[in-house]
This record gives sequence, structure tokens and C-alpha cells, in this order.
Amino acid sequence: MTLLGGEVDRNVRRIADFANRNRIPARQVELGSREAADIADQCGLDPAHPAVILGPSVALQNPTPRQVAAYFGLDTTLSGDRVYDVLIVGGGPAGIAAAVYAGAEGLKALVTEDLAIGGQAGSSSRIENYMGFPTGISGADLCWRGEVQAMKFSTRFAVPRRATAVAEEPDGIFRISLEDGEQVRARSIVVSTGVQYRKLAVEGLETFEGAGVYFAATDLEARYCRDTEVVVIGGGNSAGQAAMFLSRSARRVHVLIRGASLASSMSDYLRNRLESDPVITLHTHSQLSACYGDNLLDHVTIHNAEEGTDWRLDTSAVFVMVGAAPNTDWLSGCVDLDDRGFVKTGREAGAASIYGTSHPGVFAVGDVRSGSVKRVASAVGEGSVVISRVWSYLQERQGN
Repeated sequence: MTLLGGEVDRNVRRIADFANRNRIPARQVELGSREAADIADQCGLDPAHPAVILGPSVALQNPTPRQVAAYFGLDTTLSGDRVYDVLIVGGGPAGIAAAVYAGAEGLKALVTEDLAIGGQAGSSSRIENYMGFPTGISGADLCWRGEVQAMKFSTRFAVPRRATAVAEEPDGIFRISLEDGEQVRARSIVVSTGVQYRKLAVEGLETFEGAGVYFAATDLEARYCRDTEVVVIGGGNSAGQAAMFLSRSARRVHVLIRGASLASSMSDYLRNRLESDPVITLHTHSQLSACYGDNLLDHVTIHNAEEGTDWRLDTSAVFVMVGAAPNTDWLSGCVDLDDRGFVKTGREAGAASIYGTSHPGVFAVGDVRSGSVKRVASAVGEGSVVISRVWSYLQERQGN
């Protein structure tokens, strides 16, 4: 796949992000270059217009991640007639672990994910406290290995597919509606939709999403801000990992911390590295107040609450990694949620299983579960264990 104009066009950047996170080989060519002109001529395109080209010469009109996924075989063809033993909604570490064990136990399993296998963890540039990887591993690499392992056991994946609603048929089969209007039927559901970074109420922030405002720090985003000043918002592990990663290529990394110090949720080893890195500057009592630019982000205003002052920073990249909102809107009316929207499980939900919800046959694991430990290792553990509960539930239903 060839991407023309990712440096200036947000739609091409969106496809680049999808390709990067799904390990689709892609090369980016700058508009105005001789190579871009040659490619445009070969495909009959305007050499000054951004484009996404598949194979040698197939140019996509109004390209979407779904088109790209279909071309590369990532999107499973779904049939409303087929009934899966278990539908795993969410392809983060918990969902992938459940996928591996479901396949290993011989269950007919399908995993749906709305963007890329790996979820939020897939955007982590380096995880250093996961057992077995003493030098660290990127979230994308860890999750990709799990995906391949699950596929070896015949678990199927459908990307990008977002669940929008769930209902139960008279025979006890669950029917899950997807954003594109298609439906999936399954005897049980494992909810592993995780959380997403909160979108801050900042002037202009939404305008520049994908065009200077990002919610992941990978090689792709680092390419767009090489040798520039960048901003990272947040005081947890994700923000710390992003700052360390970006410090390799950015001229200066500004970390905005709302409180008086780095969050207690940040691991000690990471906090020490940030404080000693000469490229990283920590700004306490600071918040982003506005974003400005034309087509792409150009500069921001930062407010220091302690001093009551505002200051301008010329930057083309802001990384938002603060807060955690659960992805549970599609479960409304099906299972009990706590006051923050996380799924209640175990005793809190009146279920016999620690991962059972208030609705028999629906289980929840990972960050989306109320009271869970927000760590990759615990998510993998929960996803691995929940399949034994799913198996028991299916056996009981079959016996009845």
C-alpha cells in the first residue's frame, strides 16, 4: 500500500494509522516528490492530490479502514446464520488471551475489534514490566503474537467492527448488532472492550484529531513530529511510556501534569527516567487550554493554574493520555454497570463467577471490568481464566 500526502492530509494519516496498528505494509511518499509524481502518473491521478493506492495502481476513492481491511483479508465475512460458541468483543490483551484459550479448548470463537487488534495496549511503545520480556516489548508486538497464536487454534477475527447493541433471542442465543448494520449470533459473550482516553474539553482539540492531536505514540506519530516540540498530557504509565519513546526523535517533550507531581499510578522506574531525561520537561499544575492551526495543528496555549498564566507553544503534535472511559455504551440495558460505566462482575453483579455479569452468559474481563487492576498482565490473566467459566456455562446450557 502506498500513501501519498500523509504529511499534509488527515484522511491519509487515518489510513496510515490503521495500517500501522494492523501491521499492514505501507510506504509513505511526500507530495511534490519525483516518486509521487511518477506514481500519480501511473495511476492517472492529480500529482498534487493526496491518495491511497493498493497494489501497483488501484487508487481508493474516499478511502476507509474497512476498505483497506477487506483488501488485505483482515475482515471476516460474517453470516447471521452462523452461531459462535463465544463472541469476544474487544481485541486488547484480555480479549486476545480469551481468544487463544477459546480456540485451544475447541470453541468456535470470533473476536471483533473496532480499530486494531491490541486495543489501547497496542499503542504502547514499550512495556517493560511484563514477565518474560526483560528488555521490554511494544504493545503491538505482544498483541500481534497473541493474535497469531489464536488464529493457529482457529479463532477468527473481524476488524474494524464496532458493536452497537446486544439482545437475547427466545432460544437464549445472543444477537449483537454492529455499526455497519450486520449482526453476529453467539451462545456466550466475553466483553473485553477496555477503556479509551477521555477527550478533553479543550478549544480546537477535536478539530485536530488525527492532524496533530493523537491518542497513541507509535513510530507513525513519531515520524510526524521529528525534531520538533511535542506535548504529552497525562501522569500515568501510558503518558510516561509515550514521553520516553518520543524523546528519541523530538527536540523537546513537554509533559503536562494537572497536579503537583506525577501520578502515583506511574511506576517508579518510569518516573525516575522521566525526571532524569534532559529532553523531557515536566510541567506541573498545567493544562492544555486551546489548539490552533489551519489544516494541521500549528500551536497550543497552555495554562499554569498555580501561577494563573497562559503561554504559547509552537507544536505540531499533542498526545492525550489521560483518564479512562469504559467502552460500554453498547451494553446499555443488558448488564449492570457501576456509576462510572464499568461492568459489574462477581458478587457485585450477583454472579457466581468472578467474571460473570448480571446477565447469564455474558462475562467481562480486563480494564472494562469494575474493580479490575489496570495492567496488561492482569488483563491477560483474566482473559485466560474466563474461558473456563464460559466452557462451564455452555456445558450447563447443553445439559439443559
